[in-house]
Parts: sequence; C-alpha cells; structure tokens
Amino acid sequence: MGRKEDNIKRATEVMHILPQIRNLCIAAHIDHGKTTLSDNLIAGAGMMSEDLAGKSRVLDFDEQESARGITINAASASMVHGVEGVDFLINLIDTPGHVDFGGDVTRAMRAVDGCFILACAVEGPMPQTETVVRQALKEKVKPVLFINKVDRLINELQVTPEDMMERFKGTITKVNKLIRQFAPEEKKKEWQVSVADGTVAFGSAYHNWGITVPYMQKSGISFTDIFEHCHNEQQKELSKKAPVHEVLLDMAVTKLPGPVEAQKYRIPNIWSGDIDTEIGQSMLNCDPNGELAMMITKIWMDPHAGEVAVGRIYSGAINQGESVWALGASKAERVQQVSMMVGGDRISVPSVVAGNIAALTGIRSAAAGVTISRDKEFTPFEAIRHYSEPVVTVAVEPQSMKDLPKFIDALRALAKADASLLVTTNQETGEALLAGMGELHLEITTYRIEEEQGIKVKVSPPIVVYRESVESSNRGHSFEGKSPNRHNRFYVEVEKLPDEVIQALREGHFGDGTIRNKDAKEVGNKFGEFDGMDKDLMRKIYAINGTNVLVNDTKGIQNLHETRELIIEAFNEVCKRGPIAEEPMMGMFVRLVDAKLHEDAIHRGPAQTIPAVRNSIKGACLRARPVIMEPMQKMFVSVPNDWLGGVSREISNRRGVIEDMPADGEVTTVVGTVPVAETFGFSNDIRAASQGRAVWNSENCGFDILPPQLFEKTVGNIRQRKGLKADVPDEAYYTD
Repeated sequence: MGRKEDNIKRATEVMHILPQIRNLCIAAHIDHGKTTLSDNLIAGAGMMSEDLAGKSRVLDFDEQESARGITINAASASMVHGVEGVDFLINLIDTPGHVDFGGDVTRAMRAVDGCFILACAVEGPMPQTETVVRQALKEKVKPVLFINKVDRLINELQVTPEDMMERFKGTITKVNKLIRQFAPEEKKKEWQVSVADGTVAFGSAYHNWGITVPYMQKSGISFTDIFEHCHNEQQKELSKKAPVHEVLLDMAVTKLPGPVEAQKYRIPNIWSGDIDTEIGQSMLNCDPNGELAMMITKIWMDPHAGEVAVGRIYSGAINQGESVWALGASKAERVQQVSMMVGGDRISVPSVVAGNIAALTGIRSAAAGVTISRDKEFTPFEAIRHYSEPVVTVAVEPQSMKDLPKFIDALRALAKADASLLVTTNQETGEALLAGMGELHLEITTYRIEEEQGIKVKVSPPIVVYRESVESSNRGHSFEGKSPNRHNRFYVEVEKLPDEVIQALREGHFGDGTIRNKDAKEVGNKFGEFDGMDKDLMRKIYAINGTNVLVNDTKGIQNLHETRELIIEAFNEVCKRGPIAEEPMMGMFVRLVDAKLHEDAIHRGPAQTIPAVRNSIKGACLRARPVIMEPMQKMFVSVPNDWLGGVSREISNRRGVIEDMPADGEVTTVVGTVPVAETFGFSNDIRAASQGRAVWNSENCGFDILPPQLFEKTVGNIRQRKGLKADVPDEAYYTD
C-alpha cells in the first residue's frame, strides 16, 4: 500500500470521530507561498518525500498550473495528523491567489470552517489578502495568520530583530483591522489573531520551518534562535527543530473549529430552511445518521472518470452505489464512486460522513453550487456569491463546423466547473460568448477547449462587459407600456438604488430570483435596515435579479396577481438587456405603480403582458437618465523611484486616477484605479516603462459611470458589435 492509500485508510477511521476533524483552506495574495506550504503539510503527513516538498506542487496538478507556476484551481487533500497521541483528520484546500480565479476561493470557503491566511513578511498584506479575508468572514470561516518568508527579512533585507518585530506588528494590525471590519458582529473580538494566544505563526514554507508562541514554549526555541539560524544559514537545522507542518497543523487542531462546533453558527448563514426541523437540527449538529445534505463546491475533469464533483457534507453520509438528487435535476442519479482526495489522486472509499469533504462520480447533473440530497424537495443551500462579476468577454467559435456538437458540450462542462464563467451560445452559428474575470481567466478557458477537448477555435479580441443603469428617476412621471393588442397597460417608475444597497445585493444579502409571498415581509424588513429604503414598500417586492429590484406598488388592481410571473419575466429580460446597448442592467429599482388589464385572461397572456411590461421598464429607464457603467480595476504597481515617472504616466494615459503613492525606501507603490477597457496590454507597457523592474497586481473594484464624452462612441461600438441599429431608441419607440 502506497503512502497516500495508507493515509486515506487512517483517514476513513478518523472521519467518524467528528471532534477530530478539521476542514481548512490556505488563502493568500499571489506568490505569497500557499502551494509551497501545502506541499510541506502533505509531506509532513507522510504522503510524499520531504525532500520534494515545495518542488512537487502536489496540489498544482493541472498542466497549466505547472506551466505558469500559479494556482488556478482550488485543490484538496485529506491527511491525518497526530497531536499528543490523538489522530486528527485534516481536509485541506489550497486556493488560487490570482484575482482572475477568485471565484474558486469563494467556493472553497463554503466547504471549510477555518482558514490559514498567508501574508508575506516582506510585502505584508496585499490587495488579495484583504479579498480572501473578506471571503472567509462572509462564510463565517475562522481565520488564523501565517507570516511567511521571514527568512527574506533577515537574509535579503537584513533587518534588525527590532525592525522585524515592527513589521510583524504592522501585518497583524492590518489583518485584525480587516477582521473587525468584515467579521460577524459576534465574532469580531473572538476571532482577532494574536501572537500570545497562538493564532499567529511565523516561518518559511520554502525552508520548511515555522513557529508559534505555544510551540516556542514546547520546544524552547526563541525568536533570537530563529534570527541566528537564518542569519547563519542554518535553516535546515531549524526545520528539524520546528517543522512547519507540525507547527501549523497543531495550530489548526487547537485554534480552528471542527465541524460540530462550526456548523452551529455556519448553517443559519448558508441555509434558509427551517432550523427547527429534523434536517435543520441534523445539519446544526453535524449528525452522520441524519438525512443527506451536501453542497458541491468544485467540479473538475478527471481524464479517466470524467466529471468529478467535490463538496462538503453537512448531514448524513454519501454512499457508493446509492441514488441521490442534484437539486434542480429531472431525475435521481447513481453515485458511481465516493473518494477522498489527495491533489489529482482520488482514493476510493465506501462512504464519507457528515463534517467531511468528499468527491463523487456519476452525478452528471451536479455543478458548483448545487445541493445534493436524497430528498428532491430539500431546501437547497444559499447560492455561493463571488464578490466580483465577469468584466471581460471573448467570442469563441470552432474553426470546423463538424466540431460544433462537441464544442457546445465542452462549453456546458466548463460552465458547470467554473461558476465565475458566464457562457452564452448561439446554437445556430456555434459562436459563444465567454465572460470571465480577466484576460488570464479567459486565456486558460480557451486553452482547455483546445488542448483538453481537442477543438481548434477562433477567439476574438477581448470585449469589455459594461453595465447599464440610471442616475436619476422618473417619479411622478411614470412610463406607460402598452400591450400589442392595446388592451393592457402598465405604468412604471425607475430610479437608482443607493450604493450600499447595491453592494448588499451583490453580496447576496437579500437572496436572488422571484420572492415568494411568504418571504416578502422578511426580505422587505432587511431592505428597511438601509437608509432611504421604505420597509413597507419593500414588503411588496416581486423579484431580485442581480443588483436590480422589482416591487409592486399598485393598489387594488383586479387580476394583477394572475400576471405576476409574466411581469417578473419581463423584468428579468430587461435586467439582461438594457435599453441603451443591450448590456446587463445594475442598480435599477423598478416600481410598478399602476396597471389596466383586460378582464378576459385570454387577452392578457404572455404575448401581451411581457412586451408591455418590458417596454414600460425600458421607457422609464430613458426618462430616468440612463448611464453606462464601466468596470474598474485597482492597480498596485511597485517600482524603484528612478522609474516612477514612467509608471505614473502609463496609468494616467489609460484614464487612470492615482490615489496614493506610499514610499518604502527606494521603492514606491503607485495605487490607482483604471478602467478595465484600458488595461489590455498593460503588462507589456508597464514592463517597458520600468525596464522590467516594476511588480504589479490588480483587483476588481466595481463600476464607475462612463465619462459623458465617451458615451456616444462606446454605445455606438457596442451596438455595432451586436448588430443593432446605430441610433439608440427614444421614448417613442417604447410607447408604440
């Protein structure tokens, strides 16, 4: 029996002892050492040679990950770690650090209860550090901190022990500030990280050593010893005295919650069903004998087994050979194989119980975010919402039409595996629009179509996905939309939602989709917590689509309830294609204020109601001063001072706004916001401007109104690309 198989055999024994399970992930800014650390943890568990740790990149098993030297996919490994003679099962997920693959981080957080936040000792917390902390806390995942690359402070920067301590203090302060900002109210104090209580570790994943205060007390090692060992190039000896895997896995066991503890506060956060029911209590208590409740957080393609669905089990057990429902599917499906994961290797096991992470084959209807249960009427888990939306699109089509069926199947598989990827397909032409988080995200996606699926494709230059919105309102001046038969009329007012409400919608604070009558009061009360939102009005809410809201503000309209679903359908259509350039709408608050309906139902069917409502919303948008919103990125460019001018000009020439320029010795970091439309080719240009000396990264930072002087040109280009008439329709178009 191999190392991995032997480890999984031990894991199957421990998985039933729920207090001895820990589900955790490693998250950080790109290049801060996540995958190297994962290697060391896996090696420490005896599943690979310690000599290969940091080089094998066990959890970066994808071909593109190896080629590019970055983590693209969240990957998991189950391992057993002993603490004082007691075995603990550690289900570890290594997550990407690049902003384009942040969706994988968001989904991984749903599967875990604790998180190692890595911060580079030299660079400190970076933009993506803030993002992953925010992602963890939104899912009520407890963070602990590992300050990595301490050896670089000592050997490269040659800081004094006092300077080193000041840097540590600064990093810890920044992380705790983020925790205070984003943690649930009841956890803001409890989850603060501290050197004294052992929730902060220091070390070097590359050199395989780490330390915490509890481990110092246990081993007799001091910070002075660490400084001397690094200074004297004795890090190999240090790794024997304080191996990073032992230090951090001890910290995971003693400082991070197990599923029994965590699910008590996590389940109400991720499941909207009745907690007092039998299944609600089963999930709350992580009952392995309860009804099955599992959520899929990752789909990946195994070259031999096909689609593999990986997810967290919150109640019950999943068994090989049984039939289960992927909620929303048309039929139950048989579980062909149940496995535990070690990177790209699946080790088959008969079953996996609540509180653990499992991999399934055979469930073709599964996708990232889907709930698995034996009961097809089970209330699904809340949708996993990534903090950012797709902002870049490419058009892709097969070079040969004979590949069209295979191409469409490949797109479906990609959309299932990556919930951050938005795929729309023209079934007749075969052209597909792929909307992703950035250029790299789409580049990797097209690579997989060509190399993994064997389909040669034509790819367009990148296209920016804009949003449409309104900046005013047509209150008191409602727009009338008439049905084709002129027997039905709908009157609509539109206005912009407050920014804080838009952000709450984006974060899933209110849910999404049609709001059931029985839920409207609760949802309305949530809206009422925000300034400028009328609680009583919001209790009449019909639907939410992304960051757009529809309410029925009419009184006593006979038969209106019979058209409710049609009104919502028309609203959803406008949310998808706005009146200016058929780009998606955002931040739109739609109020149906009046209606006149034909008394005979046959004259107010879909063909009459949907166009009337659609026209009334679009016309109201035109009266409320429509605007185009362009996606923005925050840029962080660190450059030696001699090349600062060139970098600043490069950002300014791209319509960028420089917000800050903090200096650290001979290096200055330029912080600014740049429209996504201006970022294409930025990498090459910034290298040229700094003679290759600049280091830069970015994060998506929402949308800003497109400058008025660019409105006509931008809208014209979008309409031309989509094959629309050059002129934007006026109000009269939607009146007739």
